[in-house]
Amino acid sequence: MRPIFADPKTDFVFKRIFGSEVHKPLLIDLLNSLLELSGDHRIIDLQYLSPEQRVPVVELKMSVVDVKCFDQSGRHYVVEMQVLNVEGFEKRVVYNTSKAYVTQLRTGQDYPGLDDVVGVTICDFLLWPEPPSPDGVAVPMLSRWRMQEQHGGALSLSQVQYVFLELPKYRSGDAPQGTIERWAYFFREAENLDVVPPALSQAPYSEALEVARMAGFSAEELDLYDRARLAEQDARGALSLADRLGVEKGLRKGLRKTIRAFCQAFEIELDAAREAALADMGTGELEALQARLFRERRWD
Repeated sequence: MRPIFADPKTDFVFKRIFGSEVHKPLLIDLLNSLLELSGDHRIIDLQYLSPEQRVPVVELKMSVVDVKCFDQSGRHYVVEMQVLNVEGFEKRVVYNTSKAYVTQLRTGQDYPGLDDVVGVTICDFLLWPEPPSPDGVAVPMLSRWRMQEQHGGALSLSQVQYVFLELPKYRSGDAPQGTIERWAYFFREAENLDVVPPALSQAPYSEALEVARMAGFSAEELDLYDRARLAEQDARGALSLADRLGVEKGLRKGLRKTIRAFCQAFEIELDAAREAALADMGTGELEALQARLFRERRWD
């Protein structure tokens, strides 16, 4: 039996909610919340960039919505949803956002005409783990980053900024407080809901839930959603297998190192044949050999 609401973190659903012209107000609300904009600084309109204007990224593993937003100053936003923590993720976010800034010159603009670019990334994993980061400063669920002068702390060079929402840091259960927590609750729990909860009963959250309601999907959209979910599961499986193989490889390497040290300490000869045998042994065989060497103090 299908759930009532589709998972908004899935590539297809994320773009269905926030990447289509008809639902543009939802993205405006999301951005105003995550950037904590108010008054004259609130985004009042936006336009989605055409495929030709978007930043080309090879092997992109996240949902990306490129938009040009209009407020008092005018900005370009790169909005991304990432469900898996992959190697080099932070560097890729910096690369994508910086590239969105640089490639504006393709339109023939001079440097003074470049718009500021803000990378907005929603992560379904801990990017800066808890407890506090290595420098002793805890990073909150919603974090905003820009350049800062290292001695006096002056803020400047704000042409490229970053905003991150780390969903696992949400702690309010079914009682989110404020717009940021409500959006976090929406992303985390939508696929598990049977009815619209009180916390999401008002716009824009109720409207986002309606877009994610699977009863409104066409047969083609259901197929696209299923394929997106399978792709995500395959990616998770590949990462899990890589982790397991990495742990196994590290364990075998450690066992071989221990066995060699033991043989050296007890003057047990490790000739070419025995080295070759060590290289071919699996984890279980290495553990058995290690136990026997410790017990009998000899190889044969």
